[in-house]
Amino acid sequence: MGTVSQLHERIRPPAHRVQSEEEALDIARSLAADFAQQASDRDINRILPYDEVEALSQSGLLGISVPSEHGGIDISNCVLAEVIAILAEADPSIAQILQTHFHVLEAVRIGGGEDQRASLFDRAIIGDRFGAIFCESGASGTDQHSLHLTADGLGFRLNGRSQPSASILFSDWIALFATDKRKGLIAAVVSRNTEGIQIIDDWDGFGQRTSGNGTTILHNVYLNADALFQHREKLAEPTVIDSVNQLTRAGINLGIARSALAATMEFVRTGSHSGDGNGDERAVNDPLIVTRIGEIAIRIEAATAMVERAGSKIDAAQINLTEDHVIDAALSVAAAQTITADIAMEAADTLFELAGTESARIGLNLDRHWRNARIHTLHEPARRKYHIVGNYHLNGVKPSKTSLP
Repeated sequence: MGTVSQLHERIRPPAHRVQSEEEALDIARSLAADFAQQASDRDINRILPYDEVEALSQSGLLGISVPSEHGGIDISNCVLAEVIAILAEADPSIAQILQTHFHVLEAVRIGGGEDQRASLFDRAIIGDRFGAIFCESGASGTDQHSLHLTADGLGFRLNGRSQPSASILFSDWIALFATDKRKGLIAAVVSRNTEGIQIIDDWDGFGQRTSGNGTTILHNVYLNADALFQHREKLAEPTVIDSVNQLTRAGINLGIARSALAATMEFVRTGSHSGDGNGDERAVNDPLIVTRIGEIAIRIEAATAMVERAGSKIDAAQINLTEDHVIDAALSVAAAQTITADIAMEAADTLFELAGTESARIGLNLDRHWRNARIHTLHEPARRKYHIVGNYHLNGVKPSKTSLP
């Protein structure tokens, strides 16, 4: 904890080439089965999943959102969210890597030049991982978490310290997004091993403990003209970049909820007893427990349908990128994310409600489901979504690009 993390250059064999959405789902299920075996041990001992992350790179899943003209399968967003949900059910910390990765690739699709898209999409297809840093750039750079941006020839120099960034420890490439009052939006992708980039393994959250979050320090990092997005002005226009990010976040919520329900049912079947006094001590025959399990299962199914609908709305907006389509997608994603966040927390709480005091033993580590849900849902509070959606429907106030999702 608090150590400098440096991912050395390595020769990675080219990743598998995924050919269809069905194959992507099959690969996700196969990986999930492996990832789940040691997920609890990794969490309780904070063992970062380097081997598992390499398996993820080799699987080909990192390239599934790449457009078909660049060699990918241009996967539908509802299937993309389901891939992430499958992995999150096994280990939401590993699934979080994909959340940031696909967010960056969507930004590349919108803001990158043709050569940049070809190059960076090829890196994703062969298994490279993309992380991101989002910072406000200040003129003085005095804010602890701001970037000091200065022009240098055709490029820029960056100095400063980022806020903890999701899964940055596992990144091969880092997208830098900085908003400067004078220079506007600066967006670039650089190698993780670029001179002046220092990544600190300092994440100490009680949930998502092995997701590879960390702080990035930038020491006079040079962004040359080739690294800067050629069409970065498009990132300030209505897009579904953030909707893709929030949809994948909803997929992680959904996976956590499914995992908590599975753990509940397993514990109830094997380690809990009914207290209704009817002479049958098997918890599986307690009507209250059976009913509660049914309630959670139905809500998870409803949340899954909402994620699928939101994914379809994003698909439509990507095909026809109008403001109306972008807003429609954003509102649908907001609903999906809010509902999945609710069911993730509810399913985690229900685990202990139904399994009883025995389920609270530290050695079982069942609290990881609640901890993961709580940490993950803190990033986008539901109250913020309710206000933005309500303001749109009641007052006709369109969500700003940065407010939703």
